[in-house]
Amino acid sequence: MADVISRDRAARSDLVRWLAFSLLCAGGSLGLAWLGPVVPLPTVVRGVGGLFAILILPLASLLVPVLLLRRVPRRKRKVAWQLIVPLIAGVALGIFGTASGGATALADRGVSADAVVVSADYSSTNHCELRTVDGRDISPSLSESDGCRDSTSKGDELRVRYDPEGVASPDDGRTDSNGVLLATLFGAAVVMGTWGGVRQSRWDRAYDGA
Repeated sequence: MADVISRDRAARSDLVRWLAFSLLCAGGSLGLAWLGPVVPLPTVVRGVGGLFAILILPLASLLVPVLLLRRVPRRKRKVAWQLIVPLIAGVALGIFGTASGGATALADRGVSADAVVVSADYSSTNHCELRTVDGRDISPSLSESDGCRDSTSKGDELRVRYDPEGVASPDDGRTDSNGVLLATLFGAAVVMGTWGGVRQSRWDRAYDGA
């Protein structure tokens, strides 16, 4: 009876611990990425925040549950397949969270203006350098998804929203905040990360009859 109670307590403890950890990783990736353009944060701070959002926190969601194993010898450790989901979802949260933060920033402080395409780069994904009709440079450049299409060329005039702070990328006013996608990614990262962490802890306790 005592063993059953002990196992139940351990299982509940694992659930709470890995749920909190998964919330921290997924929420951190999304929050850091979203806040960068919204606040707006200085370039260096945004760079560090982006590194944590896209790389460090997603990797932590995979590596920490494995590295915390104490009883299982290193050569015999395995990774629960569920932990691959928060890794991928965390990277996506960092990428799409930045785009969502940019859309929020433009909705809050964006300025609509007629702009002229100064140059267009089609080498990989389209990017258009813009300048307002009265001669002010617009930074950053306009991306393909935000209105720099294959048919856009130097000298064309476009109606865009841009960030006077030069942090959020300009758009043509039709950029989506990706709320449903972000909620789905966040939920998948938390659920699967918690599940995977619990499995790793269970393997640790069960190894060698411990």
